[in-house]
Amino acid sequence: MGALDGFRVVEAGLNVQGPQAAAILRDWGADVIKVELPGVGDQSRSLPAAPDDERSGYFIACNRGKRSVTVDLRRAAGSEVFLRLTEQADVVIANFRPGTMDSWGLGYDVLAGRNPGLIYGMGSTFGPRGPDALREGTDLSGQAAGGLISTTGVDGGEPTPVGATVADHIASLNLAAGVLAALLARHRTGRGQRVDASLIGGQIWAQASEVTAYLLSGTVPGRANHGSALVPGLYSLFPTADGWIAISGARGPQRAVFFGLLGRPDLLERHGQGLYSNADKRSIYSELSPVFRTRLTAEWCEILQEGGIRHAAVRDYRQIADDPGVWENEYLVRSPSGQAMVGTPVLFSETPGSPAAEAPELGQHTEEVLLEFGYTWDEISDLSEIGAI
Repeated sequence: MGALDGFRVVEAGLNVQGPQAAAILRDWGADVIKVELPGVGDQSRSLPAAPDDERSGYFIACNRGKRSVTVDLRRAAGSEVFLRLTEQADVVIANFRPGTMDSWGLGYDVLAGRNPGLIYGMGSTFGPRGPDALREGTDLSGQAAGGLISTTGVDGGEPTPVGATVADHIASLNLAAGVLAALLARHRTGRGQRVDASLIGGQIWAQASEVTAYLLSGTVPGRANHGSALVPGLYSLFPTADGWIAISGARGPQRAVFFGLLGRPDLLERHGQGLYSNADKRSIYSELSPVFRTRLTAEWCEILQEGGIRHAAVRDYRQIADDPGVWENEYLVRSPSGQAMVGTPVLFSETPGSPAAEAPELGQHTEEVLLEFGYTWDEISDLSEIGAI
């Protein structure tokens, strides 16, 4: 039994933000009914895993274990089906452009009028208020407008986005966390509420330390430059003979150990101070990069591990999948068919999650779900004939 066993979620989400928020609730035990447009479905279904593989990594990752129901929310009959589903739901999650659900007669006030205990989770790009509230956007919009892209790369280089939909992912976690908090509040008050999370809000929260440093000092930290503009120490990526390695700090007595392991004890005299300026960090990088290039990443990992220096190899997805620890912690799991897939990042001792499930075919559970909600076969047939489901 999962932590959210017995809770029902109706999700009308697209791509990543809304669907992934609902996905983690499903992994933790909730019954998630995914509502999709007949004949089309979630847009992420059409994003292929590779040029020669039409399966969608986006759709599978964010929708495994859900039940797919096709309903055309633009039609009055389809909207009524959605209302009927949400009357018996604990949570609704959607991330259409702000105002879209309202235009279909499915806004928070309408749904809450029929189900006062409903938690109504809405995802957006720029937030529900202000001059940009009605603007559409994508993960790239969130990374750009939220300031993340301005921090990546090195000085003088072109701006580069993070190579994953990190704005979507962070916003989805914020939305899921907000929904869970609202469920706890409902336990006390008996009342539901609307919960909003956005891409830009998530990016600002993810960079709370960096943004706060700016608010305090008025100085923009700038590019990461192989590490972090705000960490004044040995905190950097270095090139090796076959890749890159991350050195994530060596302070106090460890600094002498670190320079000694690299055969450069002389650097301790020049760089033994507690805190490094950006100029110091550039100097150290220029001195140590040639040294790190003399050995393979694996060799450096062994040397640094023995010396007690915090480090990590820069790995690609293939190397992650080859790590036995990733499987032991269930960060990667296998579905019933044997397909490797991403697990849930949180482990429970008493109510374990269950991410190892298949993603649904479009409309696979339409009849099953409608029958559960009291529809007759004749009513289902009528809805199908008019294109509402």
